[in-house]
Amino acid sequence: MFKYHCLNPIAQVGTDRFTENYEQTDNLAEADGVLVRSASMHDMELPDGLLAVARAGAGVNNIPLEECAQKGIVVFNTPGANANGVKELVIAGMLLAARDVVGGINWVEANKDDADIAKAAEKEKKNFAGTELEDKKLGIIGLGAIGVKVANVAKHMGMEVYGYDPYVSVDAAWNLSRDVKHVRNVDAILEACDFITIHVPLMDATRKMINEEALSKMKDGVIILNFARDLLVDEEAVLQGIASGKVRKYVTDFPNPTTAGKEGCIVIPHLGASTEESEDNCAVMAVKELKNYLENGNIINSVNYPTCDMGKCEQAGRVAIFHKNIKNMIGRFSTILGDNEINITDMINKSRGEVAYSMFDVETPLSEEIIKALEQVEGVFRVRVVK
Repeated sequence: MFKYHCLNPIAQVGTDRFTENYEQTDNLAEADGVLVRSASMHDMELPDGLLAVARAGAGVNNIPLEECAQKGIVVFNTPGANANGVKELVIAGMLLAARDVVGGINWVEANKDDADIAKAAEKEKKNFAGTELEDKKLGIIGLGAIGVKVANVAKHMGMEVYGYDPYVSVDAAWNLSRDVKHVRNVDAILEACDFITIHVPLMDATRKMINEEALSKMKDGVIILNFARDLLVDEEAVLQGIASGKVRKYVTDFPNPTTAGKEGCIVIPHLGASTEESEDNCAVMAVKELKNYLENGNIINSVNYPTCDMGKCEQAGRVAIFHKNIKNMIGRFSTILGDNEINITDMINKSRGEVAYSMFDVETPLSEEIIKALEQVEGVFRVRVVK
């Protein structure tokens, strides 16, 4: 029996995937797995028995990843589960920026008591005129699940689409329209495009990647869209760009005091994944990942441990070992098992940065003494008996 704890409300379509072998608990201290959306876990005391955290969403800045890795706690996210919802809002953001729909709506609201509003609108509408998307150049920085969807829709809308991603995955490449121009240098996007949208993770290398230098390379009147993370953009520099006329509009899904209510900024209250469908998709995916790990030890879509999949264990036992990514660890584990006459029928070892994960399927169950011996190997964080 596994116990799971929800730090935020999780869509029932996801939690319904748990079987009779799972029990929900209100006590974090007794949970094997945690489901979370936006709740911050940085100041929480993580129980020793916690095995995994599944984030129903993509961003994991609310989870202490390194601490979890050192404790052998696998952290999952759900990449792509909310991609369609975000894609649709990006397209909406482009339309709102190209056509002054917001300004027009505000004018109507302000003049709602005017009996001749229809006549007045015919005179005023020129103040809200805009441009169309067709034949405009769209630059997409980051061709992950969201970026690819945006690219394909934009092509169908008649836009000329440029994509930049030095690490584009095979799946993304297959799903990307062949008409998208895949450029090798981000400057090609900065210099050529009328619209630029960012879809990359926040890392040291990407923090404030849209800065004063990047802005200086852009076309006058460029429209910038940020539905990824606010810290990817130096927003003070963007405000200066708006004031100078370099930037026509800045559309962001991350409200903060820098941009809220500022001229030229369209600020949306973080609605990218706020659809019933996205929340359902994220919940289902998070539960699926959590179950696969708890039941089989398999790791899919982890952000702090490598992907490892050995399917369902058909042998008498399976053991998972979390350890430092240093030489000869497999040899040490194999020696302990061999000295105890344990036959290994299958195994896997994967690393990610400074950490690694190993699984062994064995013909006979492991005794407590063998488990303790594995735990005492220098560099081991955790040993988990999966079966």
